[in-house]
Amino acid sequence: MKVFRNIGELTRFLSEERFEAAVREGKKIKTGFVPTMGYLHEGHASLLRRARGENDLVVLSIFVNPIQFGPNEDFERYPRNEKQDLALAEREGVDAVFLPSVEEMYPKPTRTKIKVEGLTDTLCGASRPGHFDGVTTVVGKLLHIVQPDRAYFGQKDAQQAAVVAQMVEDLNFPVRIVPCPIIRENDGLALSSRNVYLSPEERRAALVLSKSLLKLQAEVEAGERKTAAEAQRAIVLAIEAEPLASIDYVEIVRFPSLEPLEGGADLGETAEREGVLVALAVKFGKTRLIDNVIFMNKGEQFHV
Repeated sequence: MKVFRNIGELTRFLSEERFEAAVREGKKIKTGFVPTMGYLHEGHASLLRRARGENDLVVLSIFVNPIQFGPNEDFERYPRNEKQDLALAEREGVDAVFLPSVEEMYPKPTRTKIKVEGLTDTLCGASRPGHFDGVTTVVGKLLHIVQPDRAYFGQKDAQQAAVVAQMVEDLNFPVRIVPCPIIRENDGLALSSRNVYLSPEERRAALVLSKSLLKLQAEVEAGERKTAAEAQRAIVLAIEAEPLASIDYVEIVRFPSLEPLEGGADLGETAEREGVLVALAVKFGKTRLIDNVIFMNKGEQFHV
């Protein structure tokens, strides 16, 4: 496994690997790319394993992107552990790790940003203005640098996956976006780098998120009729019953368009025609967690 901190060194390595494979094997090798902000956990490892199984070359980036954080958010205290991250990457068979500094990625103030309209105005975009402009800009830069055939995104952030996929489609990026299922702890809590912020009491309280979502999943899969309004209200009531929880949003929208779903729409019937995303963001102390479920294709359900 090779580690690169310089854009030029990484691109030269990738060019040489692709050229040598073309000469040696007479074919174009496939590159899989997993962009992350580090502090890797089993959720990231699942993305790397998927990339390893589908590509000849696997590239991982670790970069805490400052332009996707708001002025009162946790950029400075976002958890970092380079030694631990590199050990996990090597264990999962990564070929190249890109670990740039902020100065390497943004040597000058960024005057150009990529904005995806519509999809970024709701859910996390409503409470974190400018966040997704920072996400799409850095992902766009990384895709240009790595030039992968496939890029892998965890579906815990369904909105991010939808926004990146829309950017790639609109701007004709020659890459396939591969969404991968959420990975949960044994008790149901969605894996997140931010879980480390939770106190023991907050960690316990945070289980209300997965419990409320998985209860809804079980009910819909069992054939119970649930309107969007009924489902939303049930989840809100469950979370409000937890004293340590403070709701940012609980929303039910079409997926991947993220357009509003009418309150009277039946979840099961709607899912037969299009995807339905049940998404939430909740604070426990200073820690903001997201979780959600997607219903698609006659009850088939994906965690995001």
